[in-house]
Amino acid sequence: MASEEAATSPPAAVDAPEPHASSKLTPALVLACLGVVYGDIGTSPLYALRESLVHAHEEGLPETAVIGIVSLLFWTVVLIVTVKYVILILRADNNGEGGTLSLVAKAQGALKAGPHARRRRLLLLLGIVGVSLFFGDSMITPAISVLSAVEGLTLVEPDFQPWVVPVTLAIVIVLFWVQRGGTDRIARLFGPVMLVWFSTMAVLGLGHIADDARILQALNPLRAAGFLTHYGLAAMPVLGSVFLAVTGAEALYADMGHFGRSAIRTAWSVLVFPALALSYLGQGAMVLAHPETVSNPFFLMAPEWFLVPLVILATAATVIASQAVISGAFSVAAQAVQMGLLPRLHVKYTSDTQAGQIYLPKVNAVLLAGVVALVLTFGSSARLASAYGIAVTGDMVITSVLAVIVFRWAWNWKWPLIAAVMVPVLGIELIFFSANLMKLLDGGYIPLVFAACAIALMVIWGEGMRRLQDKLASESIALDLLAGKLAKSPPVIVPGTAVFLTADPMVAPPALLHNLKHNRVLHERNFIVKVESATTPRVPDDARLRLEAIAPGFWRAWLSFGYMEQPNVPRALASAKREGLKFDIMSTSFFLNRRTLRSGKGTLMPHWMSRIFVRLYRSAAEPTNYYRLPSNRVVELGQQKNI
Repeated sequence: MASEEAATSPPAAVDAPEPHASSKLTPALVLACLGVVYGDIGTSPLYALRESLVHAHEEGLPETAVIGIVSLLFWTVVLIVTVKYVILILRADNNGEGGTLSLVAKAQGALKAGPHARRRRLLLLLGIVGVSLFFGDSMITPAISVLSAVEGLTLVEPDFQPWVVPVTLAIVIVLFWVQRGGTDRIARLFGPVMLVWFSTMAVLGLGHIADDARILQALNPLRAAGFLTHYGLAAMPVLGSVFLAVTGAEALYADMGHFGRSAIRTAWSVLVFPALALSYLGQGAMVLAHPETVSNPFFLMAPEWFLVPLVILATAATVIASQAVISGAFSVAAQAVQMGLLPRLHVKYTSDTQAGQIYLPKVNAVLLAGVVALVLTFGSSARLASAYGIAVTGDMVITSVLAVIVFRWAWNWKWPLIAAVMVPVLGIELIFFSANLMKLLDGGYIPLVFAACAIALMVIWGEGMRRLQDKLASESIALDLLAGKLAKSPPVIVPGTAVFLTADPMVAPPALLHNLKHNRVLHERNFIVKVESATTPRVPDDARLRLEAIAPGFWRAWLSFGYMEQPNVPRALASAKREGLKFDIMSTSFFLNRRTLRSGKGTLMPHWMSRIFVRLYRSAAEPTNYYRLPSNRVVELGQQKNI
């Protein structure tokens, strides 16, 4: 593989473009928003109340606690989703884009590089933890969602129980298999299906509220507070399950760049929130009136004739929820590569019209293996619920901490205002995080183990690249010195342009030195190019290229790409014509240094770290495809390094 000469550097400070205008609010946009943004949180009623009631029963709480638990569900959704995300966090966009890494980039941009350099590194580490937890959640969501839907068939046919796991695995395997071909066409059905899903939830819930009107007392937040104060620590297991009601809330922020905050807010306030509230109230009223329905209150709300159609609809909704999480994992992984947190990954674009429709084979394979392992290990959504929650709550706490940084240094809020707004939110999230930690030994360790592995890989990759660059810089020749000598005593000059991709444009790229040593020629025009990832989602064309003349025939070039963009080096260099420089792709050669690393014979890092780093290094995608280089214009020169 080509080495770090073709590696994207960490985020660079560039002039931020004007935030792009949100898409015009239309019914079609709101409908599409339902299918992508709200799939995960929209399937929470399948298991959130059921698991909360199970833990309440295990703690010996009276049946009247149903009102308190439904109140907890309702007000958790209000505070975490409506107040934190819909009202506050959706305002903290990074030029129209959202997500953990967008928030990290925005927070880093608010801190000056000099006096706050250490804080910027800590923010990046915090972002690494958040992204890792998100990947853990991306495995659990498809497993628990599809399992909970398929289990509904056991209410129709109890003998179907042995087939729950095989059918779930079949659905999951098909779901991941279709990713390679893209989901652009079937995604058009996501919105209408979720519209039917939310409407069905609302109608079923509304139809059962009259079963026991006492459930309306759950709208009083004092019932939730009374439940907590009365039962104290005994309520902690219940809180761990209550939090299942807001899993997927991060998608509201992560998908903001695709739909805009107006569509997300409209869909939430007009349909999603009312449907969720009615579903939880209806389930609670039914359980109060018929305690025997506590085993599966969601499906038992349906009349017998509608049970099979409801299971089919629920299965479709859970597949859509899983698809949204998988697509989100692809996007986050691509952003992590752009920010230098992961090696280059092969990215396949699956849509001619939607830039965000991408497929990452390695990420898809890892997620599939994880989901299959979870389904086989736990075998039921009730058992898997014990593993769910820790990753989500951890990610939400990190989002809140990053939001505080943005509020203070980007928006210049005063500390009293920040405390008034965020202390209650952070306090609630920390309580939920503590409650979910009680699930640690029951399976909660699984997302933490996966997150820890992801964190270790990102940290080792970043540290390994930093040390390797330092070593190469100490062994390199200053580019200015070499260019000056070549100008005074030039070798054979050949027509055309040579482009040398490098991670450090201040030193002579090894590929340039090898070309001079072995071929004994120099091109008319030589561009020493560094590719940078900006702290903005996209970079305008007029800020894409920055040139600096070094000596006759030599230029340094910095190419900036947003972390939501796929780098296209030839197209970016073509803008050199604006600077009066000739750039003809048909007379240009791209020189890459193919460096081979060997572990165990150097002192660059501990042996165990070097082995992992070398494996990551070798797994990186070829720079020819990643940087959109024309394969028939690429020249690779080899080099071996011991680390």
